[in-house]
Amino acid sequence: MEIEERIKKDIALFVENCKKVEDAKIVDMAKRYYEDAIFYLEKKDYFTAFGCINYAHGLIDALRFKKESENWGDKI
Repeated sequence: MEIEERIKKDIALFVENCKKVEDAKIVDMAKRYYEDAIFYLEKKDYFTAFGCINYAHGLIDALRFKKESENWGDKI
């Protein structure tokens, strides 16, 4: 898979994952990195675009993990 194609795939995945979290402050921060990723992708700065979208994913993943770990305690 080409790097540009990979970044576009990660961007699409980010949009889907954002729908699964509720913390508006963190989602807003993640969306700023998402927007940066698109900006750098358009400039063909793939290295920076990839870094931005991965940072955005990290923020969203942390929220999802936090929610899952909080719910895990309810199942014991």
